[in-house]
Amino acid sequence: MKGGGQAPAAVPITPSAAAPSPRAPKPPRRPLLALVGNPNCGKTTLFNALTGLRQKVGNYPGVTVERKEGSVTTESGTVVGLIDLPGLYSLTPHSPDERIARDVLLGYRSDMPRPDAIVNVVDASNLERNLYLTSQLLDLGVPLLIALTMSDTASQHGIRVDAVALSRSLGVTVIPILASRRQGLREITEAFALLQHAPPPPPRRWVLPPVAEQEVEEMTALLIRHHDLPPATAFTEATLLLGLPEGRSFEEPLSRWSPSVREHLKQDLAHFARENVDLSTSIAEARYGDVGRVVSQAMRRTEVAPVTLSDKLDRVFMHRFWGYVIFLALMALIFQTMFTWAGIPQGWIETGINAVKDAAITSLPSGDLRDLFVEGVLGGVGNSLVFLPQILLLFLFISTLEDTGYLARAAFLMDRLMSRVGLHGKSFIPLLSSYACAIPGILATRTIDSPRARLLTILVAPLMSCSARLPVYALMIGAFIPPTLVLGFHLGSFAVGLTLPALTLFSMYALGTVMAFLMAALFNRTLLKGEPPTFLLEMPPYRLPSPRTVVYQMAERAWLFLKRAGTVILAISIVLWFLASYPRAQGANASEQVRQSYAGWIGRTIEPMIAPLGFDWKMGIGLVSSFAAREVFVTAMGTIYNVDDNLGEDEDKLSIAVGDRLKSDINPATGQPTFTPLVAVALMVFYVLAMQCMSTVAVVRRETNGWKWPLFQIGYMTILAWVVTFLVYQGGRLLGYR
Repeated sequence: MKGGGQAPAAVPITPSAAAPSPRAPKPPRRPLLALVGNPNCGKTTLFNALTGLRQKVGNYPGVTVERKEGSVTTESGTVVGLIDLPGLYSLTPHSPDERIARDVLLGYRSDMPRPDAIVNVVDASNLERNLYLTSQLLDLGVPLLIALTMSDTASQHGIRVDAVALSRSLGVTVIPILASRRQGLREITEAFALLQHAPPPPPRRWVLPPVAEQEVEEMTALLIRHHDLPPATAFTEATLLLGLPEGRSFEEPLSRWSPSVREHLKQDLAHFARENVDLSTSIAEARYGDVGRVVSQAMRRTEVAPVTLSDKLDRVFMHRFWGYVIFLALMALIFQTMFTWAGIPQGWIETGINAVKDAAITSLPSGDLRDLFVEGVLGGVGNSLVFLPQILLLFLFISTLEDTGYLARAAFLMDRLMSRVGLHGKSFIPLLSSYACAIPGILATRTIDSPRARLLTILVAPLMSCSARLPVYALMIGAFIPPTLVLGFHLGSFAVGLTLPALTLFSMYALGTVMAFLMAALFNRTLLKGEPPTFLLEMPPYRLPSPRTVVYQMAERAWLFLKRAGTVILAISIVLWFLASYPRAQGANASEQVRQSYAGWIGRTIEPMIAPLGFDWKMGIGLVSSFAAREVFVTAMGTIYNVDDNLGEDEDKLSIAVGDRLKSDINPATGQPTFTPLVAVALMVFYVLAMQCMSTVAVVRRETNGWKWPLFQIGYMTILAWVVTFLVYQGGRLLGYR
């Protein structure tokens, strides 16, 4: 199908003639459809287009595999559930997320029913490879619908897939779609209403050699007899068990099967070894033989594949020299726009919070309740909310680059560097995800087959500057780094080019990335010796980003940030206000009150350890509170400096701009400013390298099955942060900076 053209007519689905038994009524349950397909086939784009905001994201109970569910209303008004299963190439799992997808399809998950039907997303530009999974799904005996994506990309490569011929050859409905342009979505939703009642797919056409066919039939019968499996499920399990390839990195849980099944399996595998039969190869050859028949009937290819736009762009974006230049330029552009574009909405948020503050001061009577609301809640949470625009801009750029297909190219470029420090090419996406948050980055390491490479990636992922650090960077840079133009020109009063604040922010991200690579190289030569495995990466085609997908991801991140602001940050703000306000010091001014408070005691206790870094006891309070979440440092400073307010007699002058308070703070012992540009840089360096996120620690403990590696991670990152920050601060002083 040509991009933007009319979708070919699909073979209609007809309801099954069998009627449900009236004697066995079941409680009404929303039909559940599973969205299944290879990675990078357009499955998630289709899921977002179909469900819109009617979706929820969580984890499967007992594992850290992401679970996405949504609902779709068909043309007839029927509401069906839709679950987006993790991408997989076959039903033979090689990772936890692939096992989850397989177990859901086979009905082994106790936390959710087996899907009533399957929507198989197939990439038309990689038809043969995608149809291998389709061959396995057809054997499950579950009603199946194929959503054919990437037809426009296939056309660019000189490939045309006839959806009608494909439907006729497979015996199931095939509907061409272009989800980013919402083409074919109405036909898909119309088919949903009939899909759950559709007859099962036709019997399999592929056959095995006689000796293998006999053993598969025997194992199928054994599974039916001992485990009461449906015939189609038993057959699928028989092929998976008997076709287990040796040396797989992700072992099959054989303990679920009865002793009789395990003993029969052992005998069969021994028999295959004696007969020199590789059943996994035989099954693959048989399936691909049938897939080849289908492809020959449904696909046409031009004799010479044309040079596509993706090919032309790759000559530039993946160039050995210019590829890196473009990558660095893109990163610099992102950081520059995060400061330039975020200023206006940040001003709106500040104005709104200040208006609420003024209203509270005017309407509430003086006392602890007003102080709690103004100084604790608004002074703490408000200072975090100001940085929401910058976080959204970061996700706007990441989502856009991912949707265009550029990030896969960046992964290929970075593999040349990462392989030299022991990291796997597949580590790039988890590390890049860690720029947003280390938690999904660590969870994304499940796609790395090598346990050593996966652990190495987990250990260094928190060094990548996550979005939780961004409020700290923005606060320090906005208050202490002048907006000097480094590269570019002035257009009137507007600077066009790269400014010093953007360069400083870029440097913080670069520092985290460089340190992650250096620590990976160190661990690769000491704790985790080994060679990185071969990196194979499928390059998706370049395509225009889907605004809907980008907006969904930004909305999801905004909600998570606001949720944290309304729960964790709010709770810590209240606690910090209490610690900074009590016990009450009789006759003391505001500054002395904070110093004599519980919070002041905590800060003064750790001050000897952080003083060599240029930090005082107030910063110590922020460092301690940041272990709950890094962005809480801004909350802590907002709370402390709202309580410690030398303008307390004129409460109308209270401001949400905590940066102004930091700049005016004077150290009473030295008479010098507490915060200086050097201290600001040192503080940012500490936050780049320190492990200050208990949620990340909990995920690492769960992913590594113990406390050994999380405690090691806390230890090495804390020492690294202290040493590097000490060198930066003391080195800066030696050079004459203050």
